[in-house]
Amino acid sequence: MRKKHNYCEPPFEKGGSFRRCVPRAVTALLICTFSLASLAVQAGEAKPLAQDPVLEQRMIKLSEDLRCLVCQNESLAGSHADLAEDLRREIREQMRAGKSDEEVVAYLTQRYGDFVLYKPPVKPLTWLLWFGPFALLAGAAGGFYVYFKRRGERLSDESLSEEEKKRVAALLGNDGNES
Repeated sequence: MRKKHNYCEPPFEKGGSFRRCVPRAVTALLICTFSLASLAVQAGEAKPLAQDPVLEQRMIKLSEDLRCLVCQNESLAGSHADLAEDLRREIREQMRAGKSDEEVVAYLTQRYGDFVLYKPPVKPLTWLLWFGPFALLAGAAGGFYVYFKRRGERLSDESLSEEEKKRVAALLGNDGNES
């Protein structure tokens, strides 16, 4: 009968060996160390809120109406991108300087364009953005109308002659009495 190997036998018992036990323990220790180190790297420090809670609430309300330039489908308030954090810090600084919400928005649109706004203004440059979907929908509806109208006309014009009807009836095995 073959002896079952216990690779981590106590080293002082008969047949025990450091060569088998130590490398596995060191490997396990290294795996645990690097796993814990990777968790520590992922965890970031909590960002301090503004010293003034009223200012912080105002900044959050304003940044919910602004788009993150990196994420594009997230508000500036909900984004975790580095640029979003920089923009929130910039908004806080401007609010501390006494600027109104409109002045802060004007500054951001001047610097980054209307794309930073979730609701861009209606002006000739953004007409396609505002009215393009409706124009496409109207064009598609018009196209379907023309297609189905022409199809109906084509189907009604294609009636069989008496000779063709008799031939079809003969092929189908009818007496020709049915129409």
